[in-house]
Amino acid sequence: MNDFPKIWFLRHGETEWNAEGRIQGQMESDLTERGIAQAHHQAELVRPILQREAPPCLVSPLRRAQQTAKIALGGAAFDTDPRLAEVQAGVFQGLTRAEIAATYPEIHARAQTNLDLFCAAPEGEGYATFHARVLTLLQALKAPTLIVAHGLWGQVMRGIICGLDYDELADLPNEQGCVYRLENGCETALR
Repeated sequence: MNDFPKIWFLRHGETEWNAEGRIQGQMESDLTERGIAQAHHQAELVRPILQREAPPCLVSPLRRAQQTAKIALGGAAFDTDPRLAEVQAGVFQGLTRAEIAATYPEIHARAQTNLDLFCAAPEGEGYATFHARVLTLLQALKAPTLIVAHGLWGQVMRGIICGLDYDELADLPNEQGCVYRLENGCETALR
């Protein structure tokens, strides 16, 4: 198990495409009213952390994470890092799962989880490259850090920190509106 600093991880709030069941990957979609409310709830959870610990904050460059960070961090300064972008899901970006099932039935049938599906996308980033990108960011962290990014990005990060194998990390929940605290190889969800 690697020795990473403490991390507080926030997945962005629900987006229009999340609500429609549409694959976003690195495409853009705005927060829904529910997503905005989730970000406000995260702000309540994060406020004492920001006051007590004052960690550096890193945020994905994608709009939904930026929107979430502006609310959840309550005006605290943050840096944007391109390594925090969600997995690039190739030709699946913009499609619903039903559209993928109709057009790519073999891939859809093999994909047991969202991570399987996104990483199997033709012209996509693929798991090995995605995992390496997440690990590179984690290895660059020098101090406890607050991160605002994406569901699958968070699953891979959380799996790396907790020493999980692929199947275990692919099955992790992807909650919105909470904060995952990762420390000493363990995860706690703050709700």
